[in-house]
Amino acid sequence: MTKTRKILIVEDHPIFRMGMCELINQEKDLTVCGSAEDVPEAMDLVESENPDLVILDLSLKNSNGMTLIRDLSKYHKEIPILVLSMHEESLHAERCLLAGAKGYLMKYETKDSVIKAIRKIFSGKKYISQQVMDSFLENFGREQPVTQDSPVQTLTDRELEIFQLIGKGFSSGQIAGRLNLSVKTISAHRERIKQKLGQKSGGELVRYAVLWLETESLRPEKKTDIKL
Repeated sequence: MTKTRKILIVEDHPIFRMGMCELINQEKDLTVCGSAEDVPEAMDLVESENPDLVILDLSLKNSNGMTLIRDLSKYHKEIPILVLSMHEESLHAERCLLAGAKGYLMKYETKDSVIKAIRKIFSGKKYISQQVMDSFLENFGREQPVTQDSPVQTLTDRELEIFQLIGKGFSSGQIAGRLNLSVKTISAHRERIKQKLGQKSGGELVRYAVLWLETESLRPEKKTDIKL
């Protein structure tokens, strides 16, 4: 008999989560063993369900998908991770793969692409969507480093996470609470972010972060017509 592979879905959008569950459960040898909307819930389900694959989004309820990738890579290296995200590839895909993810594709990919990614990862290989590959190839061999294209790309994973929360209007205290860090640590990160981005004041940094998030949301590749 063919082994049934168990998949855990980590996604805070209920409609998309439901669509993913229906898509996967249509495959005879695949089944969704659970779903979560944040990192703590996901880690609990990993312990109790022992999934064969985790599919996650980077934007989660009160948490960040990168945190989950790092935690799974540290404590459950045997469980492969597929990132299914709305985030622009050139900034996030490489970070996810370096952190331990086995695949990365965009949410508006076709349902066939999602199943193809799952099966390729189960075969022991990595999967990146064609758009991600095109982005990598476009940047490969440039005379100037990719980081010079946008100062935001010089930020570390933690700095990028904090920068995004700043753009969403969170204060240092609120960010500290969400990330389980001290306000002093967040303030230190804000200073480094400000220096890297060439912003002279906290107000300028907030405006820059808000504008960057708005610009990202308006990119043509960030479609909302999710094909599931």
